[in-house]
Amino acid sequence: MGQQTRQEKIVSLVQDQGYISIDDLAAHFKVTPQTMRRDINALAKTNQIRRHHGGASCDSSTSNVSYAQRQVLSHDAKHAIAQRIAAEIPDYASLFINIGTTTETVAKALLQHSGLQIITNNLNVATILSSKEDFTVIIAGGKIRSRDGGIMGEATIDFISQFRVDYGIIGISGIDPSDGSLLDYDYQEVRVAQSIIKNSRTIFLAADHAKFGRNAVVRLGNITQVNKLFTDQAPPQAIQKLLIENNIDLEICS
Repeated sequence: MGQQTRQEKIVSLVQDQGYISIDDLAAHFKVTPQTMRRDINALAKTNQIRRHHGGASCDSSTSNVSYAQRQVLSHDAKHAIAQRIAAEIPDYASLFINIGTTTETVAKALLQHSGLQIITNNLNVATILSSKEDFTVIIAGGKIRSRDGGIMGEATIDFISQFRVDYGIIGISGIDPSDGSLLDYDYQEVRVAQSIIKNSRTIFLAADHAKFGRNAVVRLGNITQVNKLFTDQAPPQAIQKLLIENNIDLEICS
């Protein structure tokens, strides 16, 4: 099979599956992982797919990759980000944690703390944190999204609006690299995140480098609304300029 034909088939496979690992692609095409990395790099440069550590995904503005796939994407980066966020949360603080695999990783990193009070619309976060007897975990009411344990709806927004907490920890699906727009896929999920931002004294945004330039159809807000960005690589220059102009702290986690 020629390189061009193989690359066309790679794009088709990634679009069908949402995410696929380099090892699986190499086995499928009976080539070395090194060959597959070169193909993926070439396709990523022309924006046909998005390259990740260990694999590739498709970029859709209307639908996210599956929850199971998101759990393995940028795993090391999410872990580093989670550790740094947890280090900035004092014991006996109150906080919101929203939907996402990154925020779930933050929840695991918080288990060494004492006396936290957490309000969340993420069943997975609630399950992780409820194992600590000295934590108070409050779950927002609303409709459960079965694919990832997210809770959304008007009841969720109303519930969150009753609180005023020390820290809001939010994840995001995409960040526009030119103007800093925070982007996500679900309108209801976005409205809950907006309520979390509104009702938190300090906002921490957890976003690995793959989120910059990733398309999503719903605008949540702007990066200038957060107090600190935690990521694993330096953001695009336009984003760095926005952060400096708006006195937003940047933490590169590695």
